[in-house]
This record gives sequence, C-alpha cells and structure tokens, in this order.
Amino acid sequence: MVDSDHYRNRICIVTGANSGIGYAISAELLKRGAVVYMTGRSPDKISKAAEDFSSYGGNVRKLVMDVTKQEDVRKGIAHVAAEAGRIDLLFNNAGVGGTIPFEKATIEDWKKIIDTNIWSVIYGVSAAVPIMLKQGEGHIVNTSSIAGIVPPPFQALYSLTKYGVTGMTECLKYEYAEKGLRFSTICPANIATPIFNKSIDGTAHGELRIPDDAYPADEAASLILDRVSENKGIIVVPEEPYTDMWKGYVLGESVVEDELYKMARQRREAFEKGGSYF
Repeated sequence: MVDSDHYRNRICIVTGANSGIGYAISAELLKRGAVVYMTGRSPDKISKAAEDFSSYGGNVRKLVMDVTKQEDVRKGIAHVAAEAGRIDLLFNNAGVGGTIPFEKATIEDWKKIIDTNIWSVIYGVSAAVPIMLKQGEGHIVNTSSIAGIVPPPFQALYSLTKYGVTGMTECLKYEYAEKGLRFSTICPANIATPIFNKSIDGTAHGELRIPDDAYPADEAASLILDRVSENKGIIVVPEEPYTDMWKGYVLGESVVEDELYKMARQRREAFEKGGSYF
C-alpha cells in the first residue's frame, strides 16, 4: 500500500533536475507535497526548470552544484542541511549515457563517464550519510540503470558505472539498516528523456533518437516514488518486461542470452553502417 503522505514536507535534493528523470522526479515530489532542491551545474538551466514549478512557491528551491566536483557537492548538501534543518531524501540522479564499441572508446571517454556516473554518486553519499546518521534517519536513492543489472552489448563503459552504483547502493542498504538509513537503486530501462541525445561528456549531439518503446518520464517518476516509499531496494522501471529479463539473466535463461547476442549483432551492424542502433 502506497502512503499518499509519505513525501509531504520532506526535504529532498534531486541532482540532474533540469531535465529527464530528475526533472520528472522533482515534479512528482512537488505534487506529493515535498520541499525540493532542484540541483544542476548550469544556473540558467536549473533556474528555467525551477520556474516551471513556481506555483509550488517555497517548496521549490534551486541549488547550483557540479556533481563531478567533490567540494561543490559537500558545500551544496551542507547548505541544504543548514537552511532546511535536515535532509530526508537525496536523489543522486545526474548521469550521462554511453553506447560505443569498446575498441573506439578512449581513456578520456572512460574518465568522463566514471566522473559523472560513479564519482558524483560517491560524493553525494559521502556528504549525506554523516548528516543522516546524526538525524537518525534518511533515504538515499541512487540512479543506476537496467544496464546496472543486465549487461547490454556496446555499453561496457556505461554498464561499468551503473553496476558500480547498484553494487554500492545494495551494500549500503544492509550496512546502515540498523542505523535508520535506507537506500534504493533506480534501474530504468528506456525512458523518454534527453539522455539519448547526449554524448559521454554530456553535450548534445543529436545523432540518436529516443527508442520507440521508451517509457514516459512522468509515469517512471510516479512508479519510482511509489517504490521508494515502500522502501524497495532495486527499482526496475518499467517493471515489466524488464524485471523478468533481469531475473532471466541472473538464472542464465537461454531466451535472455539469445536476446543479448542478437542485440550485439544488431548494434555491431548499425555501428559499422554508421547508423542508429535503435
């Protein structure tokens, strides 16, 4: 049973909030009565996003923070704790995609995706945990990916970072359970967001397109918040058919193995032709 008042008056930080899943989560949190610090590294972009929710008055707040810089994250989270008096939920959501043949990836590509997708989460968790321990409670929600529980071909860079996020979050879920801290991992499949039109460094390139089967971001946000309120650990979005795919992969079911090999062939052919892999 979903608690309709679970988020009312809760102090929430959402990174990567100016677009995509972060924007959708911010919108849904505000609908549910939360106080939301919408966070991004671009003052203009985060201001524009926050303006969309001006009807929520003081419940929507802006926080300029570059999640790839540890001191930025530390200061930003400390500022929220000092201003609001507590932090109830931290959504470490900022991230970039990366689908590329392994042999074409440079060391610089690896560094950029690791800095954004792994180090940003480490910085956020490291800054928030001491605050939440003093409070005696808190919930950290880290965005991984379906690629953080099932390994898609041609996403070695991305999958490395997302498996790391999943593994770390699951470890912390058990480590801090008796301290009143909760941890959840969001594992989205194809969600209709701008991540498909961004390169590894986060800049728009416009070469790709959102897949036809992409799940609406607002519906994803609603499902995510429902499952977070239920204290679910790994949250697959959408749940079907991807939960079955995940379980099938873990169990070594041939139908999932065959699908991954098929995906590898299709993506290799698409890359060799210089076209889209969706």
